Amino acid sequence: MMNIQTNQIVDIQLVQSNEVGGSSNMEKEGLIRALDLLHGSGVKLDCIITDRHPQIQKFPRDRKITHYYDVWHVAKGMSKKLELLAKDKDCALVKKWHRSIVNHLYWCATSSLSGTEKVAKWKSVLNHIQDVHSHSDPAFPKCEHQSNASKDPSKWFRPGSTALNRIEMVLTNKRCLTDVEKLSHHFQTSTVESFHSVIQCFAPKNVVFPFIGMLCRLYLAAMHFNENAERPQRKTAKGKLMYRLVFPKAKRGGYTVKQMKTEPTMCYVFDMMQLVLEEIIHDPLPYVAAVQRIPVPQPLCGQLDRPSMKDAVAQHLSRFSQGGF
Repeated sequence: MMNIQTNQIVDIQLVQSNEVGGSSNMEKEGLIRALDLLHGSGVKLDCIITDRHPQIQKFPRDRKITHYYDVWHVAKGMSKKLELLAKDKDCALVKKWHRSIVNHLYWCATSSLSGTEKVAKWKSVLNHIQDVHSHSDPAFPKCEHQSNASKDPSKWFRPGSTALNRIEMVLTNKRCLTDVEKLSHHFQTSTVESFHSVIQCFAPKNVVFPFIGMLCRLYLAAMHFNENAERPQRKTAKGKLMYRLVFPKAKRGGYTVKQMKTEPTMCYVFDMMQLVLEEIIHDPLPYVAAVQRIPVPQPLCGQLDRPSMKDAVAQHLSRFSQGGF
């Protein structure tokens, strides 16, 4: 759980799949625990911003919490549908409009203050791709861009065409309009994705850690992130801001410009060492008791039937002693 205004991790919940009956329930359980903790601490939420996890959508509504969707996650799903549609020979024009439609989704979110306005702007794209720039919805009666001088008919979708009918089904189906209405217009969750990359440094996925060990590594990642979340941008000797080019795999040759930040600090390490040397060593019992109060679920491998080593070795050897066909 992150405070998007300050880019600070405020809570981490570690959920194991056997606690909640399966991996599909883990994310919702983590959200419930985090919100319960914040509520018990007297924190009042303005809103929450998440991806479109199906089980999470109903929970904030039941608790009457204002819930928004991160635009990137919605745009990612929309982009995949447009890419698939563009592969059809009758819908080749979709490929030319792909990037513009995705950009329009971001603009609908960031330039609107109400869900009605977001939906009206989003639905106007169907008129726009036909070179029609006046709309019947009073929430957005006219496009805001300048008049386009291009009269090339091959650029626009033809009314009644197969391509227009199919792209209309993708862009204005019920679920899509519901998602657009709930797009976040002020903050996004990209910083949370940055925190996930920090977690990989402290708890790589190719290493298995015990529950307490994993929890400690997550706390270390959060402390490291919180200390360095607001690092200033690096400058040259002449005071010019520095940037770097990144070529993400998802962009297939495209690039992204990122700021170069100053080197991270690790003052939290010295604070922890001071705590260990000055307090914990002299009186460890309160800290040991606090760790023992953490509920640790049964290891996942504990649910499996474990054969004796003798039987396992005998079965392994018998496989290779059998003759071929």
